[in-house]
Amino acid sequence: MDTEPANLDATGQADLVRRGDLTPTDLVDAAIARIESVNPQLNAVIIRLFEKARQQAASRALPDGPFRGVPFLLKDLTCQSTGDPYHAGMRLLRDLKWVADHDTYLTAKFRSAGFIIVGRTNVPELGPMPTTEPEAYGPTRNPWDTTRSPGGSSGGSAAAVASGMVAAAHGNDGGGSIRIPASACGLVGLKPSRGRVSLGPDLGESWSGAVIEHVLTRSVHDSAAILDAIADPMPGDPYVAPPPLRPFREEVGADPGRLRMGLLLRAPGDAVAVHPECVTAAENAGRLLASLGHEVLESHPPALDETEFSEQFGALVSSWTARDLDYWCEQTGRSITSNDVEPYTWALAEMGRAVSASGYIKATTWLQAYTRRVAQWWADGFDVLLSPTLAVPPVKLGELTSTREEPLRGFVRSVPVVTFTAPFNVTGQPAISLPLHWSRDGLPIGVQLVAAYGREDVLIRLAAQLEAAKPWAQRRPAVHA
Repeated sequence: MDTEPANLDATGQADLVRRGDLTPTDLVDAAIARIESVNPQLNAVIIRLFEKARQQAASRALPDGPFRGVPFLLKDLTCQSTGDPYHAGMRLLRDLKWVADHDTYLTAKFRSAGFIIVGRTNVPELGPMPTTEPEAYGPTRNPWDTTRSPGGSSGGSAAAVASGMVAAAHGNDGGGSIRIPASACGLVGLKPSRGRVSLGPDLGESWSGAVIEHVLTRSVHDSAAILDAIADPMPGDPYVAPPPLRPFREEVGADPGRLRMGLLLRAPGDAVAVHPECVTAAENAGRLLASLGHEVLESHPPALDETEFSEQFGALVSSWTARDLDYWCEQTGRSITSNDVEPYTWALAEMGRAVSASGYIKATTWLQAYTRRVAQWWADGFDVLLSPTLAVPPVKLGELTSTREEPLRGFVRSVPVVTFTAPFNVTGQPAISLPLHWSRDGLPIGVQLVAAYGREDVLIRLAAQLEAAKPWAQRRPAVHA
């Protein structure tokens, strides 16, 4: 059996500690060495917490959770950790040397699971971009091709996991920010159902319920087992997903039965042309699923083609961006101006400030009605929707950035990256990206599976079946520890 930590998933690393083959200190020292070796090429880890991690690894107080001693990275957005720098991709917070004064509930749950936090990963400023190229820290590079983006906004976490720095890392997803980098970096990226993971104590919801927290992993088992560790609701949560019938990790290897699936090969509403490699990825996945006994039909929820979606979702996201800047004005005691943030952030906030209270309520009610129309397709007898995760392969660095002259350039160019993912943030349904295809030039191309609300169990069973039928664990990018 392979006992090299860099080649194991988080479950495998935890098993080494549990058997006494390695200590938490051994795992942490090895992860630090990998980060120091590989990170200069990728710029994924921007805040190092090495000495604190070593102290935790050696402490008798390290929790005896399912991932005891496993090194872990936090995305530097929403998931704050006591006494550690927190910058959310902002130059302003970096220059102020801002430090978090508390753990979020999620951070506390990662700690209780036994994870040891060794650092924080790069993010786009405040998170709305599907690439990771902030002015504060510079671009994160894709380990499969360092001229390309690892996606966003969890791009730093994805690059770190794909390159073997750590086996799993935190991510969050408001329009595709777990699934997009999972696709771009050849990883498993599950966006759980709305209300499955608490955003407290600071938030009840973000982006009107579109944002959800989880992780990026190499294996389906890790994704399921970590969800078990973080999924309990907390007092006062405004949304609580229906409890699973059994632990999610027990769905790995369980028979999914014969599922009825819809196959979507074109972008919703024909908003963009889908790259042939992305079409091929979904087509091949459909054939594989049919060979495994599932019924695969070319079908999708008609509501996905409604073109008003982009306008209403844009009103929601821009309003929250405006509030984010107001929040940091309050926290820092500074009046934030256009010189303090990136052009895209400022332009998006200005759009949000132009949305009236009535306009915001109009957007949320429209999106709630849209959710009902989309969900009806599942209610009418389908189990899963299959599509490409992205409409394009991983994009070149710089393609989605904005300038002072063209502040919304990145917004316009991001449509192919979010067209398949964002609708399911609005509907709150669970969706997963799996690394089932590589392009002719060696780039990972993800395939997305979407289930009905609350049915992560269906996705985990199906994803594990696909992982067994077409394994990806032995694939390694050009830049790897």
